[in-house]
Amino acid sequence: MKKDTHPGYEMTEISCACGAVYRTRSTRRNVKVGICAACHPLFTGEQRFVDTAGRVERFARRYGSLHTSRPARPKRVSA
Repeated sequence: MKKDTHPGYEMTEISCACGAVYRTRSTRRNVKVGICAACHPLFTGEQRFVDTAGRVERFARRYGSLHTSRPARPKRVSA
């Protein structure tokens, strides 16, 4: 086997935005994550709402109306 082909595997800390710190082993040092098992809604049972209405309104302000206008269909003439 070749020497020095694998990265170093050492102790590291994984820090979450909520403040939780996990110590484990990894090839990367001091990993920062946005969500973990301590604050994820699936594990905590809390329900958080994402502001989708605000995003839709912002899109409408930026690009125009929410409803698109379709051209009127010509009426069929029955023979």
